[in-house]
Amino acid sequence: MTPVVDDAVPAEHARKRRACLRLNMLTDDTNDEDVSLFDAEEDAGKKSKKSIKHPLASFFHLFFRVSAVLVYLLCGIFSSSFIACMVTIILLLSCDFWTVKNITGRLMVGLRWWNQVDDDGRSHWVFEARKGAGKQQASDSESRIFWIGLIVCPVLWVVFAFSTLFSLKIKWVPVVIMGVVLQGANLYGYVRCKVGGKTSLKNMATNYFGRQFLKQAMSKEEES
Repeated sequence: MTPVVDDAVPAEHARKRRACLRLNMLTDDTNDEDVSLFDAEEDAGKKSKKSIKHPLASFFHLFFRVSAVLVYLLCGIFSSSFIACMVTIILLLSCDFWTVKNITGRLMVGLRWWNQVDDDGRSHWVFEARKGAGKQQASDSESRIFWIGLIVCPVLWVVFAFSTLFSLKIKWVPVVIMGVVLQGANLYGYVRCKVGGKTSLKNMATNYFGRQFLKQAMSKEEES
C-alpha cells in the first residue's frame, strides 16, 4: 500500500511562520516610529535651546549700551557740541539701565533684582532667579548674548575712566563715571542673582581660590 502523506501539518506550520514574521515586522515598524518620535523631540529641544526666543529683547539688550560706547568714541568726529554728546550718552545709559534691569534679564536668563522699602522705612535689595521648569526654558544663545553684553561694556567704561584721567579730559569724567555706575550696578545685581542673593562675592571668591589651592596641592602629591 502507498502511504498517505498528510499535508495539513506542514501547511499549518507555514501559516504560523508567516504570522510570526508579520508580527515581527509590525513590532519593528512600531519601534522605529517610537525612536523617530523621541529623536524628533530631542532635536526640537536642542534647536529650542540654541534658538533666540526673544529677538527684540536681545536686540535692545545690546543696542543702548553699544550705542552709548559708540557715541562716546565718535562724538568728537561728528559733533563739536560737548553738551549734546553728554546728554545723548546719559540718555542711552539710562535707557540701557532700565531695559536691562526690568526686561532683558527677566526674559533672557530668568533673573531680576530690585530695591524695596518695608513698613519701617528700611531699604532692602532683593535678588531673584527663576527655578524649576522655567529655568530650563532659557536659551543658550540668549544667555550668551546677555552675559557677554553685561560684562564687556562695564569693562570698557572702566577703561574709558582711566584713559580720561590719564589724558586730563576732566569734562568727560562725569560721563564715564555715569557709565561705570549704571552698567556696573546691573552687572553686580545680576551676578548676585546668579550666585545667590545670600551669598557674598567675597565668600564666593574665597571658596574658589580655596578649591584651586586644594587641587594644586593634590596634584603635587600625586606627582611626588
